[in-house]
Amino acid sequence: MDNVVTLAHGAGGRQTSELIDKVFGRYFANPDLTADDAAVLDVDKGRMAVSTDGFIVSPYEFPGGNIGKLSICGTVNDISCMGARPKYLTCSFVIEEGFPMDKLEEIAASMAATAKEVGVEIVAGDTKVAGKGQVDGLFITTTGIGEMLPEANTSGAFAKPGDAIIVTRDIGRHGCTILLARNDFAIDADVTSDCAPLWEAVESMLDASKDIHVIRDATRGGVGTVLYEIAGQSNVGIRLDQEKIPVDPAVKGVCGMLGLEPLYLACEGALVVVVPKDDVPAVLDALHRGKYTSNAAVIGEVVDDMPGSVMMRTEIGSETLLSQPAGELLPRIC
Repeated sequence: MDNVVTLAHGAGGRQTSELIDKVFGRYFANPDLTADDAAVLDVDKGRMAVSTDGFIVSPYEFPGGNIGKLSICGTVNDISCMGARPKYLTCSFVIEEGFPMDKLEEIAASMAATAKEVGVEIVAGDTKVAGKGQVDGLFITTTGIGEMLPEANTSGAFAKPGDAIIVTRDIGRHGCTILLARNDFAIDADVTSDCAPLWEAVESMLDASKDIHVIRDATRGGVGTVLYEIAGQSNVGIRLDQEKIPVDPAVKGVCGMLGLEPLYLACEGALVVVVPKDDVPAVLDALHRGKYTSNAAVIGEVVDDMPGSVMMRTEIGSETLLSQPAGELLPRIC
């Protein structure tokens, strides 16, 4: 097989079959993976969650992951936030002519390993090759299907005054990592993306509490954007305590140098959870025992004043209105 992807690999002939068999078929093999036009799946009766997402991250490799791992985590986490056990994924690749074949294999291997960790199967897909310069390396779109747990009932519209707001780990890592990987500012900092699959964390929370109101992953726009979305959907106010928001010292240092707000940097392994205060101890206990959530913390509360707004108590004790995010801080982070 060629050392790079060529237009022939997307033409539908022998090279296309070789690419699918020797790369994707090799890494994604499972009993439900199909060579037909669609996978036929055994699905239990009940509610299902479905989500789709496109990934165009640049650079496609970064400390802590690559676009392949990100494509699995992103869709798995979207499904998980609804309280659904991820079952099946499909994936679509748009590959630039000349993309290194060994890098494509690394990405496929990363996707397979992440899917295996979650217990989700990649069952169908599509491959297209675009001409040189038409695509920035590689774009991936994944669609996921998950089986809803009977007790799960979460939505951004369900936050209630008196609820506590939890983040499941330190924030802003992914956005900071991508920023540094582009080397636009020549900053040397030890920051690794938080990119991780979070179904296990969600399942443990739902085991600990049957009354979780909101679970959201803080991807583009970060925790601050998610909180504004929740405040708007639920018509409530949100009050944060800046001192309680976990931020890695290296991330905080980069943000200080560049004048960035960690609340608006993307996360790919952090959830925002809204839960009744009485359930906080059980939920935190479950999270603190998790692989990716050991430093989960309560960062604020839902209030009934200033609906649609997010306020923050600063480290010096004053209270300020957190500005609503606008524009694109870090384009193409996912």
